[in-house]
Amino acid sequence: MIFNQLILGENLFLVALGIIWVIGAMFQDLKRREVDNLWNFSLIAIALAYRASVSVFSNDYWFVLNGLIGLGIFLIIGNLFYYSRMFAGGDAKLLIALGVILPLSYNWIINFKIFGLFILLFLIAGSFYSLIYAVFLMIFNFKRFKKEFVLQWKDYKKMFFIALIFVGLWIVLMFILGYANFSLVGLIILLFPVLFVFAKSIEESCLVREVNCNKATLGDWLYKPVKIKGRIIKADWEGLGKKELELIRKSKKKVFIKYGIPFTPSFLFGLIGLIYLVYRFGVWF
Repeated sequence: MIFNQLILGENLFLVALGIIWVIGAMFQDLKRREVDNLWNFSLIAIALAYRASVSVFSNDYWFVLNGLIGLGIFLIIGNLFYYSRMFAGGDAKLLIALGVILPLSYNWIINFKIFGLFILLFLIAGSFYSLIYAVFLMIFNFKRFKKEFVLQWKDYKKMFFIALIFVGLWIVLMFILGYANFSLVGLIILLFPVLFVFAKSIEESCLVREVNCNKATLGDWLYKPVKIKGRIIKADWEGLGKKELELIRKSKKKVFIKYGIPFTPSFLFGLIGLIYLVYRFGVWF
């Protein structure tokens, strides 16, 4: 019954639309490391047009209003992820666009649960996916990775020894408090400096490439500042702007670009996981 209410009916088209658009964004991201703004904005336009037509036909305007409210909520969430540097611009815009899709209920308590579950699912899936992707990058670029890991370990090995001190204090504290079974949990702390060095080594050895100026694209992240005719183009999180890109292309210089791990597959995992849980268990609705 819950599945019929949330996924079928007028919501079936929205769910299918969301999956198709996420798959399209995923192929763009995997191929070009970017998702077109037009692709994300067209999802917003088509989903809102569909919601508006259903509202007119049913004479119930809450269906389109729910989409607008979802868009506003995910506009805030997407910007939070972007400005906290968790997401690139294309990922944030795709998340914002999905805000029109995900209000699947007229009950906003249920909608907020859907939002929370979706974000939780795609973040968990994204963590596993990113780790697996990084391992494959390491395997295919092992010589460069190994060399970089040694260099990074020399720079950050102090973190490991600091973590080791904290682990020792944790074990002693657990024994004093009578919770000896929890003492080994402290060993997890040792993973953090190792994972940090691993991630840093992957970034430096596998995700930074020197490219010709004509292959740089709007929004690309410079690995280091570029000096052109006395002007310095900074390596900024927001990526290359239109004017900066024009300057680089006119200079005919090679530049170092830092590429991120394409994150859009996580959105697909999150949507599929959400649909499955609602269908199979009803979640907690």
